[in-house]
Amino acid sequence: MGFIKEFKEFAMKGNVMDMAVGVIIGGAFGKIVTSLVNDILMPIIGIVTGGIDFTGLKATIGEANITYGMFIQNIIDFLIVAFCIFLMLKGINKLNRKKEEPAAPEAPKGPTQEELLAEIRDLLKQK
Repeated sequence: MGFIKEFKEFAMKGNVMDMAVGVIIGGAFGKIVTSLVNDILMPIIGIVTGGIDFTGLKATIGEANITYGMFIQNIIDFLIVAFCIFLMLKGINKLNRKKEEPAAPEAPKGPTQEELLAEIRDLLKQK
């Protein structure tokens, strides 16, 4: 099998295509969440904390600048992304549960052929 043909089969598998779509949508979703954090939540948090801008927080040790404010910003960003994904998956799972119909209960099993024949035999003996 040629290298090109083998690569084409790999690239066209459903899982690879689904993963590619997920990565693209995830990137776009990440931009939305980053905007939500930077443009909406962080200014509100800044007001609540007395106007502190987390992104500007840093410590200087010698000549090195440690920007721990960006670290705090990234933690908040991660928590919001994780929470949004959790809510989306919870909603999707709820919709999937509604689609699944409960299995119909099994009909009560009747007597087997042997049991019926034994019953008939017993009835004939009584007559």
